[in-house]
Amino acid sequence: MSAAIQQPQVERLEIDQLTCWRVRTAEAELLVAQQGAQILSYQRDGEQPLIWLSPQAAYQRGQGVRGGVPICWPWFGDLRRNPQAVQALYQGGSLVPSHGLVRDRDWQLLGIDSQDAGVSLSFGFNSLEQPLPGWPHAAELTFTIRLDRRLHIELNSRNLGATPLAISQALHSYFAVGDIRKARVEGLHGCRYIETLEDWQPRQQGGALGFARETDRIYLNTPAQLSIHDPAWRRRIQLHSSGSASAVLWNPWIDKARRLSQFAEDAWQGMLCVEHANVLDDICVLAAGGEQQQIGLSLWSEALAD
Repeated sequence: MSAAIQQPQVERLEIDQLTCWRVRTAEAELLVAQQGAQILSYQRDGEQPLIWLSPQAAYQRGQGVRGGVPICWPWFGDLRRNPQAVQALYQGGSLVPSHGLVRDRDWQLLGIDSQDAGVSLSFGFNSLEQPLPGWPHAAELTFTIRLDRRLHIELNSRNLGATPLAISQALHSYFAVGDIRKARVEGLHGCRYIETLEDWQPRQQGGALGFARETDRIYLNTPAQLSIHDPAWRRRIQLHSSGSASAVLWNPWIDKARRLSQFAEDAWQGMLCVEHANVLDDICVLAAGGEQQQIGLSLWSEALAD
């Protein structure tokens, strides 16, 4: 292969209403939307996708795209389920969007750094330059995506204001699996979790997590290394996180899948969300005057041994 072909390539394109960036290396392809700085898809050549994107995804301004890696910030999930310190910073009305305020906002492309071994893209969002409705606080976000033989992502939050800033957050990653009924998540043994589908009862995980029904759990004090065992596609997806103390595991299963937007009725069979997060007691409180915090994830796949 020629050196020219091996050089990473970054192409800007318009998909319906959204500006996107397609990144090609000698071994993989990545698609990112400027709205929300949202990774949409990631696939290595000759392999099944690692990041799942709904075939029914809508590329519309002002609404999230189903799949990929949405960024949830400055809160995760239902604001009313967040600690009071996070709730108190929101001064909007009764219609509160789930998963925060930056998913449907255009981020600024800060730069592209192409190297022989890979390529990096950086996106930024500044709430002083783009005020967030109902959230009159000063913060700066930087989201960095680095693609080499693995995919590395990092979200940096910086408090620009004169008072402390309490946030919850998540990298809401959708992973592709061959068959959710055969998949399992390893590395959670012994972790405490909140069973949100049963009155938010506290439980403890025993062994690997398998899937036989709708799943929506918040795992606490999770280890840095988790993995998705995906026997249908004969691989293990390795997940190495930093700066996060929680992980949300979600699959809608049959009934809820019928009620979701941009989601086929049978799409639950081929996806799994493992969302590295700081939620509940693990929220971040950034001191005034520029304190920063980072949450990151590196992911790659390994073939299962025969």
